[in-house]
Amino acid sequence: MPDQKTRILLVDDQPMLRTGLATILSTEPGLEVVGEASNGHEAIEQARQLDPDVVCMDVQMPDMDGIEATRALVNSEVRAGILILTTFNRDDFLFETLRAGASGFLLKTAGPEELIQAINVIASGESLLAPEVTGRVLERMFQQPAKEVPLVPEPQPSLQVDLTRREDEILKMIVKGKSNATIAEELFVGPATVKTHVSNILMKLEVKDRIHAVIWAYEHGYVRNQP
Repeated sequence: MPDQKTRILLVDDQPMLRTGLATILSTEPGLEVVGEASNGHEAIEQARQLDPDVVCMDVQMPDMDGIEATRALVNSEVRAGILILTTFNRDDFLFETLRAGASGFLLKTAGPEELIQAINVIASGESLLAPEVTGRVLERMFQQPAKEVPLVPEPQPSLQVDLTRREDEILKMIVKGKSNATIAEELFVGPATVKTHVSNILMKLEVKDRIHAVIWAYEHGYVRNQP
């Protein structure tokens, strides 16, 4: 339905912060905060009951943290996309939440417009990383020092995946961090065509979004030594 709103569950152990987020989001006509939770256990229960489109998840919380809660939600029947909201610009939080299956990562220092945009991106089935951390993800994955703990395990031999030549080309462009619009421009095709190719790639790789397509590509040595 045209007037259907994006349903949001806020998860944070600070009541004042949840109130502030709810106030910001209430100014956007297409968004609706349907529930709040103060820890991971409550988040899982609320998500199952309320069926939100997006869960805005803090990381550091008592009883069950946001990483563990994200992993549980992703492995359950809950369909919501998970947007991590954290005060801490730390690599360990970033990489652990991606491993757990989060679709987005945003710092709490982001402005209201960035938060609203991030929620809309996650609700549409896409993925999002804060600009401050995107470069670190790619660097950590493809140029990590030998002594660092990698984002994903050491690459394994590439699996046989039935990608077309165009899908193969687009996957490599996704790994380089290019948006659908940029890919369309460089390949001289329409954005809708790129979107269809991306959907087919995600389906064939059996991953839910672009971030995890990139992780898959590294895990399987698919893009090793790419220029």
